[in-house]
Amino acid sequence: MLQDFDSPTETGATTDRLQALRASFGRLGIDGVLVPRSDEHQGEYVPACAERLAWLTGFTGSAGLTAVLIKSAALLIDGRYTLQARAQVDASAYQMLQMPQQPLTDWIGEQLKRGGVIGFDPKLHTLLEIERLGVALLAKGIKLKALAGNPVDRIWGDGRPAAPAAPVVVHTLAHAGQAAADKIAQVQKALAAAKEDAVVLTLPDSICWLLNIRGSDVAHNPVLLAYAIVPANGRAELFVAGERVAEDTRRHLSGAAELREPALFAPRLTALRQSKAKVRLDPATASWWCWRRLGASKRTVSRGEDPCVLSKARKNEVEIAGARAAHLRDGVAVCRFLAWLDGAVETGLDEIGAAQRLEALRAETGALKDLSFDTISGAGPNGAIVHYRVTRATNRKLKAGELFLIDSGAQYVDGTTDITRTIAVGKPSREMRARFSLVLKGHIAVARARFPKGTRGNELDALARIGLWHAGLDFDHGTGHGIGSYLSVHEGPQSIGKRFSAPLEPGMIVSNEPGFYKEGGYGIRIENLQLVTPLAKIAGGDREMMGFETLTLAPIDRRLVMAEMLNAEELAWLDAYHARVKREIGAKLGKAERAWLNAATAPIGA
Repeated sequence: MLQDFDSPTETGATTDRLQALRASFGRLGIDGVLVPRSDEHQGEYVPACAERLAWLTGFTGSAGLTAVLIKSAALLIDGRYTLQARAQVDASAYQMLQMPQQPLTDWIGEQLKRGGVIGFDPKLHTLLEIERLGVALLAKGIKLKALAGNPVDRIWGDGRPAAPAAPVVVHTLAHAGQAAADKIAQVQKALAAAKEDAVVLTLPDSICWLLNIRGSDVAHNPVLLAYAIVPANGRAELFVAGERVAEDTRRHLSGAAELREPALFAPRLTALRQSKAKVRLDPATASWWCWRRLGASKRTVSRGEDPCVLSKARKNEVEIAGARAAHLRDGVAVCRFLAWLDGAVETGLDEIGAAQRLEALRAETGALKDLSFDTISGAGPNGAIVHYRVTRATNRKLKAGELFLIDSGAQYVDGTTDITRTIAVGKPSREMRARFSLVLKGHIAVARARFPKGTRGNELDALARIGLWHAGLDFDHGTGHGIGSYLSVHEGPQSIGKRFSAPLEPGMIVSNEPGFYKEGGYGIRIENLQLVTPLAKIAGGDREMMGFETLTLAPIDRRLVMAEMLNAEELAWLDAYHARVKREIGAKLGKAERAWLNAATAPIGA
C-alpha cells in the first residue's frame, strides 16, 4: 500500500516535549519560539524529518504555526482544520487561533510584556512572513530573534527521522514537453530583461520542473528537496548529494546544470554577495536565511517572483495531453470503485477498506506511481472533517442513512489527479439531498463560467457559494487550487478562493470543489479538475472569453440530486457531463460495471 493507517503521532508525549522546549528558552535568550509546519523549502508537504509541528503538538494538518511562550502556547490554523485540531491537540496546552480572524501577533502581544523576545528558525520562515511578523510585533514592543539552530530538533534528537536520500530521476521530454535547456533559456531571458545576474530557487517543484527531474523526498509528491541557482549566463547549479544522482540522470543534467554538494550552497550565496551580483529572490517563497546570506540589501537582492512558478502553471500541449490521458485512466479506476462500492456497503465495509480498494484499482492500471495525497475516506461525521485522515483508531463503517465522502488522487507520470465524490449510503435524508444540490449548483456555476482575460480566481469564488449563502450556509476552504503535472497536487499561483490570486490563463489546471460540512453529521464535497481554455468568441458578444474544460470523469451521485432545485441549464450541464462520462469510460469497463455506469449516468428524471 502507498499509504498507511497508523495514528500519526504518539499520544501523551506532547506535554513533555512542550516542557523540554520551554526549558531551552533561558539558554537561547528568548521568551518564546515559533514552530511552523513548513520546512526549509517552504513546501506545503514536508518529509518526516521536518514534521516538527506534528511532533511537538500532535497536529498533522498541512498548514499551521504554533507560538510557545513560557506559560502559554497557541496553535494558528485555518478553517479547514478546526475539527481536526480539536481532535488531535491538547486544548489544555494550546489555545486554538483561527486565521485570519485571530492574528497570532495579537495573541502574542496579549501574553507577552513589552521587551519580550520571540525566537525563530530563519530557514523555516519566508522573508515576507518574518518582515510582516516583525513589524506587527515591534509595534507591541516585542522583537524577533533569529536562532542559530532549531531547538525542536535538539529535543527530538536521535528519534528524528533521517533526511530523504532517494535517487533523482529523469522526467523525460516525452512527458515534460519542453527541454530543460529551453526552460533555463527562458529564465535567463527574464533575468536579462530585469538586469539581474542570477536567481536563487528554493521551491522543490520549481527546480524539478525547470530541470525535468523528479524525486520522492516528500510522500505523494514526486519532488526533490534541493536548491538551485540560475545565472543570467551559463549553466544552472543544482545543490544535491552526488550519491543521489545516477549516471543516466547526470547525462540528462550535463547540458543544463552543474551538480554541487548541498554543503556548498551557503558558501555560494556568500560568494554571490561578495561579488556584488544582483540576485533575484522570491520573498514569498524563499527563507529569511537566504536573504540574510545574500546580504539583506537592495544592492545585492532583487525581490521578484520565482520565474518558474507561472511558466510551470501554464501547461504545454504535451502536458495537457498527458493530463487528459491520466484523467481518463483514473476515471476508469474511480468508476470501477464506485460500482464496487454500491455492492460492498452491505458487507460491513469501513473507511480503510474503501481507501484500500480504490488504491488497488488504480494500481491495476499499471501506471500508478503514487497517490497524490493520503485518501480522505470519511463516513458519516468523519466526512465533516475537511482533511480527515483515517487511522485504525478512527476507522468507521459505512452505515445506511449516512453519507460517505472520498477525496483521492493519483500520481501518474503523465499527470496528477484529484477527485472528490460524496456517496449516499442507503436512503439519504431530504436535508442531505438539499444541501448536496446547493453544493452541486455551485460546482456547475464554476464549471460553466466564461470570463475575460485577466480574471482572477477570487472573482469566480462567489459563483460556488451564492446558493449556499442564500440558505445561510458556507464552507471554510477555497473553492479550487492549482494542480501540477506529475508534481505537487497543490500548485500556485492560480486558485479559486476568497483570497487574492493570480489571473487565470489558458493551460492552467484548477480544482472545482465546493462543499458543505455539518459537524457531527456529514460532509459534502464535489470535486473535478478543470483546464482553463483559450480565449474564444461568444456568438453575439464583443469580447473573447476563457472557460473551463472538465478533465475529471466519474459520475456524480444522482441519488443525492433534487432535480427541482436545479434550473434547466444546470440540469443540461449535469446530463451532458454524465453522457460524456458514459461515452468515454463505458467501453473500458466490464459488463457488470458498464451496467452500473449506464444507470449512474442516466439523465436526471429518467
